[in-house]
Amino acid sequence: MSEPVNQGVVVAKSRATYNEGYMPGFGNDFETEALPGALPVGQNSPQRCPYGLYAEQLSGTPFTAPRETNKRSWTYRMRPTVQHISGFERIELPLFRSAPTVGEDTLPLMPLRWDPAPIPGEALSFLSGMRTIATGGDVHTQTGYAIHTFAVTESMTDDYFYNADGEMLIMPEIGALRFFTEFGIVDIAPGEIAVMPRGVKYKVELRGAPQARGYICENYGQLLTCPERGPIGANCLANRRDFLTPVAAFERKDGTKCRLTVKWGGTFSQCEIEHSPLDVVAWHGNYAPYKYNLRHFSPVGPTLNDHADPSIFTVLTAPLGEPGTANIDFVIFPPRWLVSENSFRPPWYHMNVMSEFMGLIEGVYDAKPEGFVPGGMSIHNMMLPHGPDADAFYAASLSKLEPQKLDNTIAFMFETRFPQQLTKYAAELPTLQRGYPEVWKPLRNHFDPDRPEWNGE
Repeated sequence: MSEPVNQGVVVAKSRATYNEGYMPGFGNDFETEALPGALPVGQNSPQRCPYGLYAEQLSGTPFTAPRETNKRSWTYRMRPTVQHISGFERIELPLFRSAPTVGEDTLPLMPLRWDPAPIPGEALSFLSGMRTIATGGDVHTQTGYAIHTFAVTESMTDDYFYNADGEMLIMPEIGALRFFTEFGIVDIAPGEIAVMPRGVKYKVELRGAPQARGYICENYGQLLTCPERGPIGANCLANRRDFLTPVAAFERKDGTKCRLTVKWGGTFSQCEIEHSPLDVVAWHGNYAPYKYNLRHFSPVGPTLNDHADPSIFTVLTAPLGEPGTANIDFVIFPPRWLVSENSFRPPWYHMNVMSEFMGLIEGVYDAKPEGFVPGGMSIHNMMLPHGPDADAFYAASLSKLEPQKLDNTIAFMFETRFPQQLTKYAAELPTLQRGYPEVWKPLRNHFDPDRPEWNGE
């Protein structure tokens, strides 16, 4: 929308309408107010804040972190957060686990794959429906991660949550979710992700459908960030303008019994308060929830020969101290064209020092056309061989090579330097495909020292 000011001059009236309710950019210094004049101008903590609000800072990094990685936001809220905690008591969420979970499973060493777990018929919130699949590192040293699935059948109405252990990357596969956070409202559907930073309070509500299912990566380490592009240049992959942070929104709910649950050091504590903690009227800073539409990813790839490393599809990365090594890489395999000549186009067979958790949001994954379906998952742990199944190998080896579009598909991978330690829950899931390694059994030995050219026989 635009408004003419005088002849020959047109000034934008507001942001682009397609991202209404959000502010575009990754890691920007944002400012937003739900009431006019609620945000102080030129300072962070005035003697008296507008509307009688309290000024409070939320820091996601140490005060002395370098400027380019320093994350903090100033909030202007009805009550300081000290009034959102009162008489905590320990509670149990036994299937929502934290690292380490070493030695819980007795499965033989092998690549692993699961069919989707059915959504239970019982009432499950975002918290009670959490199921931890694997972990790595140690929550107490703030290194590593946990990978969860979730099933939601009821909204959190008067229940709220924050995670002191790590940020959470949330990816629905079925159903849409609304994250009402103290920084604003984030809505996501299949094909989108949301990231809830450490320490941010929120509740999760169903939107439209009566149930939702999906995947979560809980990152204990350095904050997720966009990967360096190197010689790719200034564009492509996940462009920063496509990340969206919500505008301010608050919930005024006084005299209502509410519950706040906190995850801290792998344990859960809960308290009752007489108001909603989502009481931020205005805020500014660069530490806040955000969302991203995976369909906006701009992939690059080989245009002449061979198959590139999957790292070219990295959306976000949480680095470790060693250059090029990640606590977590979030990688997707989106719709794209395959055009390489005289090449085996699917991912090649390999063994890797990194460990890989894979899931499927929609469609078919080209290296596993059978047995790997939306809502399913696989784990290929460090230095365990894996690659295309037999059907994919022979189809790719013998087909006529023409430009081919992989369409209507979104697969993803959480790749990590830490081994993935299975939980007891995951090891005992009835959906575990115990015969998964059999997908490689039909691969034949074609070697013939007298026949340099193999024709598929």
